[in-house]
Amino acid sequence: MTGLLPVSGAALSADARLLSSIRDVGARRGVDVDYTDDAATAEMLARHRRTLSAAEHGPLMWLGSLVLVAAIVWPFLGHTVPAFEGRPELAFGPAGPLLVVAVTSLVVVRRRWKRELLHPRLAGYREVLGLARAHGVPVTHVPGWLVGRSMSGDRETVPIPAYAEVEPLPAGPGPASGEETEATKETEEAAKKATEGVAPAAPPAVPSKPASVASYEATADEGGWHDEAGCLLLFVGIGGVAWAFSEENALGYLAAVLAVPLAITTWLAGARQGRERQRLREAAVAYVQALSAAQSAGASVPELSPVLRKLLEEEAEKVRG
Repeated sequence: MTGLLPVSGAALSADARLLSSIRDVGARRGVDVDYTDDAATAEMLARHRRTLSAAEHGPLMWLGSLVLVAAIVWPFLGHTVPAFEGRPELAFGPAGPLLVVAVTSLVVVRRRWKRELLHPRLAGYREVLGLARAHGVPVTHVPGWLVGRSMSGDRETVPIPAYAEVEPLPAGPGPASGEETEATKETEEAAKKATEGVAPAAPPAVPSKPASVASYEATADEGGWHDEAGCLLLFVGIGGVAWAFSEENALGYLAAVLAVPLAITTWLAGARQGRERQRLREAAVAYVQALSAAQSAGASVPELSPVLRKLLEEEAEKVRG
């Protein structure tokens, strides 16, 4: 799952104008990465992803979070300590310095994370993705960490830059036969002899989206209520029994007889839906892996849907976790 790049080097190299712009980005940023080299780009992204994660979840982050909790809790618990009785400077005073230390630590963490996010290699790669979109090259997905987007939000700290759309190259006619030079003829003959008997390499095929993946995209956000509904029905049944026992009213037992089987039925329906969703999820994961293999073979992979992009992020987090 993590092998799927936002765009392949073959797709970036297909348009000479785009390739020239990418070279300009690398020269201007002074980076030592060839963005059209898939292996080098994947290694660069993985390295910077680890650096960003270390900056965001390192010891200083944990220290700042713990000190912040201590600063919040201290005013409520400090005066309950017998040794601090009658001494407000100890019962309440340390909360202020603790809060300063916590805020300072978290600010330092944020600055380090932002500095890593703005590294010339990553900034250049975001420019490359923006240029690819402008030239009509599909960007399969944009990792949330690359633009500073959290899993729970849509706000991007450093979004992909937008450029004016570039007109596609016209399919111009070939050179006239009268303009063909002797050198051109010799080159064509040499190429013909070199490739004689060798079948031309077929472009790699992009796997079509299976029906199960389309079903996963349509139902990914559905369900999830069966457990809560089953528990609520079970509580209704228990409450009915308690009410019938205390009030000596048979209607309460009737509520239990109706609610408990309905709760079990709801749980079973939820379990069936959960198994089906897991099957569809596995099919979606296999489809994205097939896209990754096609991209590695040189195919231009289409843009993923929001549901598959979210799935890709979740699977990448599992691998890193």
